Amino acid sequence: MLACITTAAVDGLEGRLVEVQVDLALQGLPSFFLVGLPNAAVKEARERVRTAIKNSGLQYPLRRITANLAPAELPKQGPSYDLPLAVAILVASGQVEPPPPGTMFVGELSLDGHVRHTQGILPMAATARSAGVKLMYVSAEDATEAALIEGVEVTGVPTLVDLVAHMRGDATLPPTPPTVAADDNALSEEVADFAQIRGQGHAKRALEIAAAGAHNVLLTGVPGAGKTLLARALPGILPPMTPEETLEVTRIYSVAGVLAPTTPVVRHRPFRAPHHTVSYAGLVGGGSSPRPGEISLAHRGVLFLDEIPEFHPRVLEVLRQPIEDGIVTIARARETLTFPARFTLIAARNPCPCGFYGDASRPCSCAESVVTRYQKRLSGPILDRIDLHVPVQRVEFAALAGAERAESSESIRRRVGDARYRQWRRFAEHPSITCNAEMRVGDIRAYCELDSPGASLLRSAVESFGLSARAYHRVLRVARTIADLADAEEIDVSHVAEAIQYQPREQYGGNLE
Repeated sequence: MLACITTAAVDGLEGRLVEVQVDLALQGLPSFFLVGLPNAAVKEARERVRTAIKNSGLQYPLRRITANLAPAELPKQGPSYDLPLAVAILVASGQVEPPPPGTMFVGELSLDGHVRHTQGILPMAATARSAGVKLMYVSAEDATEAALIEGVEVTGVPTLVDLVAHMRGDATLPPTPPTVAADDNALSEEVADFAQIRGQGHAKRALEIAAAGAHNVLLTGVPGAGKTLLARALPGILPPMTPEETLEVTRIYSVAGVLAPTTPVVRHRPFRAPHHTVSYAGLVGGGSSPRPGEISLAHRGVLFLDEIPEFHPRVLEVLRQPIEDGIVTIARARETLTFPARFTLIAARNPCPCGFYGDASRPCSCAESVVTRYQKRLSGPILDRIDLHVPVQRVEFAALAGAERAESSESIRRRVGDARYRQWRRFAEHPSITCNAEMRVGDIRAYCELDSPGASLLRSAVESFGLSARAYHRVLRVARTIADLADAEEIDVSHVAEAIQYQPREQYGGNLE
């Protein structure tokens, strides 16, 4: 007998329909042949499925079993084919009736018949909806994640025994209610409040501008000045994610396998802070079976690179394309995959290896050549893609010991949200642009017109500081964000002047302002 069961595979961040075809031959010795380009984890499904069926009190047919995973040219990976294989064997052997058309099964089986968590459930559910699948059976642990996709009825399956009883009509598995894909407006307890940060008014203002326009920031200062604390407080002033962004980020985390079972939805903007020893593949993604890296896990959120000069130059240079285009492309001999990587980069560095170059309180112990070599670890092209270059000064004792409380993150977040809303209205006809940092040259010309005093000031800055064409457009984008924070339709000279303050004086040397 022949049975066909629908399931899905994950290819990059997209799902692909897979048909599990099982044939029970009337002749031949008992055996189990699995074809269709399975990897080692899929091949091992033969033993998991056989043992799970027996331990569930069901009959494993002693026949020649041939299972095909179609389409055959698509590589099959992971243990998500266990459940559809088991169901197909039970249907082919007449122990359960075939499921109605438009039914999908996804899940890994343990040896006792429990259905376990599977990576990439969200893109599989999205593919199921696109293919017209009406009912999807997944593990009970994955049901909430799959229920994020509207239009597909999701049923959580605790064990194979429960599923068989449900298909036979002896019991009923309740459908999982739809999951709401919305950001939690409450600030995470792990995020520092700007009210707790003493002093650093200039740096706080720069981070407010960065949050409002999704601009990249480089914080430079002596050790202990508060660079890391400022960066870790940034998520507290970012606007909530839209439902579309929530689904987008959750899909990445689902494929990467980093979704916690208790939190199947990413409700806060990501904050990723990889160590400087991170590998090339760990940062941008890759591997034999390409998976998203840190820059994709930071999509729609913040990528924090602390002590950025300590990162390997090859690792840093690969950031050029993602910063510019918002995507990362991973090419392999067999396929080419593209992962989204639209993040806000926050980088921090000391001015020199000892950390005290230019500090008025403590002398630097580094030779001038050592300082120059250290600062040049950041190449000109990388520095040219950072919108805001911010010096972080040592906090004076009076500010540290003072009783005056600074402005809270919640108050700043409201201003940032208002500025983002203005950008959303401005770019309503350009769905590919969500904030000022994503504007291209044509958009900058259309939305960043200057008055005569502002144009004159910017001309002087370009001539005095030797700003590149990219830096010129960068100043205009930042000035547009400053104007949005001030609720101004037009960019005036004060907005341009503030934007120029955040530009490096030596654009390609990597030196301090």
